[in-house]
Amino acid sequence: MSPYIVDPWAWQESWDRQQEAYLPDREHRFTAMLDTVDAVLDGRPPRVLDLAGGTGSISLRTLARFPAAEPTLVDLDPALLAIAAASLAGRATIVTADLGTTEWRSTLPHQEYDAVLTATAMHWLPADRLGQLYAELRDVLRPGGVFVNADHMPDDTLPELTKRLMDRARDRRNARYAAGSTLSWSEWWERAGADPALAPLVAQRHAIYPTGHSPEWNPPVSWHLAALTAAGFSEVGTVWRGGPDAVVAAVR
Repeated sequence: MSPYIVDPWAWQESWDRQQEAYLPDREHRFTAMLDTVDAVLDGRPPRVLDLAGGTGSISLRTLARFPAAEPTLVDLDPALLAIAAASLAGRATIVTADLGTTEWRSTLPHQEYDAVLTATAMHWLPADRLGQLYAELRDVLRPGGVFVNADHMPDDTLPELTKRLMDRARDRRNARYAAGSTLSWSEWWERAGADPALAPLVAQRHAIYPTGHSPEWNPPVSWHLAALTAAGFSEVGTVWRGGPDAVVAAVR
């Protein structure tokens, strides 16, 4: 049973604000992702796999856009999953699985999905595993289904400009932290670790990730497009870009 979280929406808001410090255009990329889903549905309610879904940001927005959707949220972090379960309140299937292994698919409640969505999560996987995962994701999509990944994906034709954009974004973020207008990643986790319901789950999280996640790895968008093509998708391309970030889509 999930722990009782007094106000999951407060934690959702706190998570959103913390994430928006890194991603000021976060809602724009979510809109681009759901527009892409809408384009492959032909009016049907979507069955959506929210991959590395964390607190349920994508599932919640999917349900707001498509009220009859069937989301499945997959993650490994017990604290974030508890917030997701409390917020979604039975409107999504919550699955605990490790995307670093090939066994994760055995935990899914459905064999095929209309869409697989993920945001700012795949950069924690090493190159060989991510390429393998892309092929696995193709196999959980129905024919014509779409995989959409929003992440840090620099444009390899603008290396110096991208670096300047990232430097300026970092400076603005640090100024917000110094002014106390938003929490940093570490501060957010400190607050979660002090919450009576989340504290034991944060401790479990530390046991799962004793040194944090794997080193962050942000290849250019061309790497993702090539890897998705190699995974067997029929169409791959970029559907949104904002500075050093992009949303790529791949159609089975």
